[in-house]
Amino acid sequence: MTRFGAPVPDWSAPPHPSDLSGGRYALLERLSADRHAADLHRAFSGDDTLWDYLPYGPFASTAAYHHWVRGVEGAADPLFFAIRARDTGHCGGVASFLRIAPEAGSIEIGHICLAPAIQRSPVATEALFLMMQWAFDAGYRRCEWKCDALNLPSRRAAQRLGFSYEGTFRQAAVVKGRNRDTAWFSVIDTEWAALREAFTLWLAPRNFGADGRQAERLSDLTSLVRGGTDPLL
Repeated sequence: MTRFGAPVPDWSAPPHPSDLSGGRYALLERLSADRHAADLHRAFSGDDTLWDYLPYGPFASTAAYHHWVRGVEGAADPLFFAIRARDTGHCGGVASFLRIAPEAGSIEIGHICLAPAIQRSPVATEALFLMMQWAFDAGYRRCEWKCDALNLPSRRAAQRLGFSYEGTFRQAAVVKGRNRDTAWFSVIDTEWAALREAFTLWLAPRNFGADGRQAERLSDLTSLVRGGTDPLL
């Protein structure tokens, strides 16, 4: 057993994220109450379970959601983005960078809320891929995903996207008056090239038939790369 970790030659801290570019299916726009709140509230309405594992919501009115977005839109960490579908022009989700630690080369993707219309779709998948791609292209060494350990859809999403399960922090927080154990997942820079190829193959138009059905499943493609299989899935 060695006494020290492997050297990291020529290491320098990457930049703090700011604006992100869009892709074939999705646009990522810095979250704005005036530009996005009404559209997002319409997309989220009718399914209060979207907020079950988030520390805020549900929001009873557009005004209430507008007020919440106004309170977070200027923050640097978490740094929120609205996800807009290119084909419809409408927003259907929110995601953020958080726990941004350039000095450690670590960044997390979280505060994810996806309307049913874009869940597991090319729009949502590409948006999260673009966030991961930005992080590794900028020089981050580690991208994290964390969720309530009881949130099985989020755990499945993490593994589908190529994140490896690392363990569960017991009694990590109290959220909405309830205990939260937190499941940890990550992708590291040495895995990114293979994962990027998996995303590129899955997002290619030829992977989808005329009915929109996928020929290759992303989870099958990323399973070749990820380790640390989640014991609950």
